[in-house]
Amino acid sequence: MVIAVTAALVAVSACAAGGDTGGAEGPQPPDTTPSAGPVSHEYRPGLAAFPHLPDGVTEAPVVVMIPGGGWRSAVPTGLEPLAAALAGQGVVAMPVVIRAAGDGVTYPVPVEDVLCALADGAATAREAGIQPTALVLLGHSSGAHLSALATLAPGSVAPRCEDPLVSPDALIGLAGPYDIRDFSDAAANLFTADAGDATWDAANPVLLADQRPEVPVLLLHGDADEVVPTQFSSDFATALTAGGHHVTLSILPGVNHGEVYGADVAAAPVIQWLTSLPQD
Repeated sequence: MVIAVTAALVAVSACAAGGDTGGAEGPQPPDTTPSAGPVSHEYRPGLAAFPHLPDGVTEAPVVVMIPGGGWRSAVPTGLEPLAAALAGQGVVAMPVVIRAAGDGVTYPVPVEDVLCALADGAATAREAGIQPTALVLLGHSSGAHLSALATLAPGSVAPRCEDPLVSPDALIGLAGPYDIRDFSDAAANLFTADAGDATWDAANPVLLADQRPEVPVLLLHGDADEVVPTQFSSDFATALTAGGHHVTLSILPGVNHGEVYGADVAAAPVIQWLTSLPQD
């Protein structure tokens, strides 16, 4: 497979200038004005999901959105503008709360939460009369790492979810530190103090890059990121491509770690990429 690398996307520039997030890069679904706002619910006890449902559609991709927080916290508030923008283009977009070290949990619990959230996203869409065309995990930073784990090896954990488990059809990673061997100071938050090499390896997406090669991947990373270097995304793209995945890697000029998930930056390339996915 060939990695598609773009230094900048026309759609990103149009969005940042206040243009339509659908842009001229792809078709816009009809009648996709989102409803007034998300009504939260629990997808697991004590864990909230905030679905943004588009109006006027009977089928749509479902994008479950996993926040970052250095594996210590995972509060999805910052993902709300992006979720609203995606819903405005006909996507079911659902930021969720997952547990992290600050909640007293370690691997694999956060991955289990991600998979339960995806199961809930699929069920929420269907309950709203929207048939999922693709089930997509989107994560930022440590949330991108966890989303990658849940996508590449969903069968490695066995969570008890309130809805039937599903496997992700696609992955969107925003500025993720995928190779935790090279980000070990922060990634230690994910593990117990006595976790051995085998546990670290099991939770390293780069070592799982040859699994589920049918799953396409979009990686976005800003070249002004001073928290997670762009090399993490480019190296992960290389490993995924070697493993048989179709990978689109976009390095976004002038975008830093906190800006990459902004609606004005991420919505257009995400929508453009989603429209290219095969429909079920």
